[in-house]
Amino acid sequence: MLDENLPTFFFRHSSNNPLLSILYFTQNGSEQAAEYSLQRINPDLPQSKNKYAVAMGDAVVQDVIFGEVLIEPEFQQPALSAAEARQQNGAPPAPVPLIPDGFTIQLYNPDQQIVVKGEKSTWTGKESWEFEMPQQSFRMPSVSKVDREQANPVASSLTPKIMFKWKRDSKFSKDMTCYMTGTSVGGKKSKDPDITIALYKHGREPTVTIYEPNLRRVDIEDRKGLEVVLLLGAEVIREIYLFPSRDSFNIAGAPSKRKNSRPTPTSSASPTLVMSGAFGNIPPSSSPITQQPTPPQDTRIDAETKRLQAIVEQEEREREKQERAEQRRIKQMLEEEEKERRRREAEVAKETERLRKQFGMQGQDFGPKPNLPPRPGSQVPHLQPPNPPPRPLSAEPRPHAHGSGIGSWFHGLGSTPGGPAVFQNYGYAQPPQPHSGRRRKSDDGGKVLKKKSTMF
Repeated sequence: MLDENLPTFFFRHSSNNPLLSILYFTQNGSEQAAEYSLQRINPDLPQSKNKYAVAMGDAVVQDVIFGEVLIEPEFQQPALSAAEARQQNGAPPAPVPLIPDGFTIQLYNPDQQIVVKGEKSTWTGKESWEFEMPQQSFRMPSVSKVDREQANPVASSLTPKIMFKWKRDSKFSKDMTCYMTGTSVGGKKSKDPDITIALYKHGREPTVTIYEPNLRRVDIEDRKGLEVVLLLGAEVIREIYLFPSRDSFNIAGAPSKRKNSRPTPTSSASPTLVMSGAFGNIPPSSSPITQQPTPPQDTRIDAETKRLQAIVEQEEREREKQERAEQRRIKQMLEEEEKERRRREAEVAKETERLRKQFGMQGQDFGPKPNLPPRPGSQVPHLQPPNPPPRPLSAEPRPHAHGSGIGSWFHGLGSTPGGPAVFQNYGYAQPPQPHSGRRRKSDDGGKVLKKKSTMF
């Protein structure tokens, strides 16, 4: 169960009647209660041969039918191989039913037919079944006789219709989801984003969950009819398309009865169903007369066997002939490819030898590798700049005019007895004092004296 708060229907087979299934309904965690009944056609009836029929009615009063489906497939004679034909001893095989592309759901009160069309995607292989339901299903109440004589809005082609589609969840999954895909007016369809309406989950008890939050977006007047179409359509798709069986169409007809078996009464076995199609309006007929096929003669069997053997031998000879021709063709193709490859190799070798004789091997040796400048990303070794040349020094200091010592200019940096000799240059700037941040002034008026050079 997807969610116990959503409306959910459970399909359960009846223990008393194998042809009857009961649909139980639950919502908001309530107790499951019988809501609908699914009735299948009795295969013992002669009119049920080669037909599939199922009807949905009330769970209590099963004579009240809400909708039904009747499918009469087309049959095709299968093509047998030689081995299968020998196993049949010349007898024609039984016809095989062709599963139709779609089916029709007949609803009652009001009467309308819902056509379900199947399609299969060529890319993903997923199957889908689409159908349409009119927005307006009931005639508007009116006291006018003209209004009452008008046609049913269901039969009008101008009535807007809502499009739905059952889609399989995956190629190998048995679960399906029903979406509302758009609207259709007068045959013109307008696609809309898919809106989830119902979900079908396969299992021991198949379930159909109605996604109630999205129902308010479905503008349909007949909500009961939509519910019947969803439940009945899901069951038909499951039995015909998801789990196809030969017994679904009652191909065998009335089953053969054993000897000394008591005949089963058909009049009181099941109540009469007031339905159309396969379940109602059935003309009375006598018991079916089964015609036993006449046994074939031995001569006919032998002739048919010889004919089939000749066909098989001829087919084997044709197949062997085709296989030998295909082998010869492949061998010839491989030989041609090998010859072409050798021819190309010879041409390449010949051209190489010609070029070698014409130009020789000169120019093949490119010499030593040149010294290229370093790339921007490479590391360049740090080179220290050379030491500057020493400044020229005067031989002796120039004598002062006033006889004062040189130490007065340099604030006591003259030579002292017993200390190291200090080179003094009268024309060059001396290094600044370490503890002075201002420019030195002379004694004459506080003016800055101009430096004198010995050369100029």
